[in-house]
Amino acid sequence: MKADITEINTYAKQWIKEAGERIRASFPKTLDIQTKTNANDLVTNIDRETEQFFIEKIKGTYPDHRILGEEGYGDKLDELEGVVWIIDPIDGTINFIHQQRNFAISIGIYVDGVGEIGFIYDVVHDELYHAVKGKGVHMNEEKLPKLKNRKVSEAIIALNATWITENRRLKPELLAPLVRAARGTRSYGSAAMELVYVATGRLDAYITPRLAPWDIAAGILMVKELGGVATNLRGGPLNMLEENSVFVASSGLHAEIMKAYLKSGEW
Repeated sequence: MKADITEINTYAKQWIKEAGERIRASFPKTLDIQTKTNANDLVTNIDRETEQFFIEKIKGTYPDHRILGEEGYGDKLDELEGVVWIIDPIDGTINFIHQQRNFAISIGIYVDGVGEIGFIYDVVHDELYHAVKGKGVHMNEEKLPKLKNRKVSEAIIALNATWITENRRLKPELLAPLVRAARGTRSYGSAAMELVYVATGRLDAYITPRLAPWDIAAGILMVKELGGVATNLRGGPLNMLEENSVFVASSGLHAEIMKAYLKSGEW
């Protein structure tokens, strides 16, 4: 059966707004905070409750749809046939815990492996970024313009300082020249927010060596919908079933950075 994109989009928009209200209501309450893989990989009861909320809504309405969620309450997937919801209930959990700012709900809806619908909801500012493939990207009711091309010297690039210091994933000297050449760098601690900031033009590029599918499923759809490019750091395609390095930018800036800073292959 062919997916009804309009209907799915309408339901998803309602559910994400309701989830945002639930998260805002949790702000005065004491959180149950636990660690996952390490002391800085945190999860709260709100992350888990929000994912379970989406699963209940999706499965109750679309029992044949499948869910890939950060907190593991969805399905175990080794392919993306049919309709798959890729969900991060709170992207930027550390920010949520420490700041109650700079976090988002992120949902990408894929049909037979193709991104069709994307939502990134900045809960605190009540800014819902949403996209349907082929129909552009909106922030609430405002349609966003296509991305502008900038040179590296004019660009603000989202890049965590970790990746230009000693780390296990990248040689620090790989990205240090790019940092020196750019107009500036920023780090917000939420991949969804950084991707949507590229889509809005608040940032010009985003680079990171490790993200999960639920971090990027919605954001890369938005960047592509506005004429941008989303690849891994080698310029290859992104895989929605595994971790990826990620590089997004307008087409001209992406090409300039790939040629001048990333083609060396010094990983």
